[in-house]
Amino acid sequence: MRGLFVTLLLLGLPISALAVDAITGRVIKVLPLLLDQQGRDAPSPSLFDRDAYQVYLRQHTNEISALRIDVLWKAVNARDAKLNLRVEFRGAGLGGLPCQVTVEKAVAAGSHRRWTSLALADQDYKKFGGLVAWRVTLWSEDRLLGEQKSFLW
Repeated sequence: MRGLFVTLLLLGLPISALAVDAITGRVIKVLPLLLDQQGRDAPSPSLFDRDAYQVYLRQHTNEISALRIDVLWKAVNARDAKLNLRVEFRGAGLGGLPCQVTVEKAVAAGSHRRWTSLALADQDYKKFGGLVAWRVTLWSEDRLLGEQKSFLW
């Protein structure tokens, strides 16, 4: 019995050593925010004011200049890896026709969680129209590390 345990232990050590070096990551939180003509998402730092101002902007669409997505993400064992955050927007464009836009940004991993902002602004936002759904993904080259998507995606 003891020999079986030692054999399993010796076989498991090399496998666990390989697993430690693997890059892992995840998308923790996503905040889609509308921005006014001055580039603000709120008139003051208060979370209550931000939420109230977002409702105001949804009702007064002519005052919106951009759509910004703030993403809280984390990657482990990715010091030298090339990481990308990708946001895919689905919306109702001009004439109510469906449209999809992708925004991508290269990011650098650290030892802690990080906030990164990606925006759809100016003419791109005007062509895009209203936001219906979104998906945020974290990539290490061709490998998907983490994903978060809206309910309607």
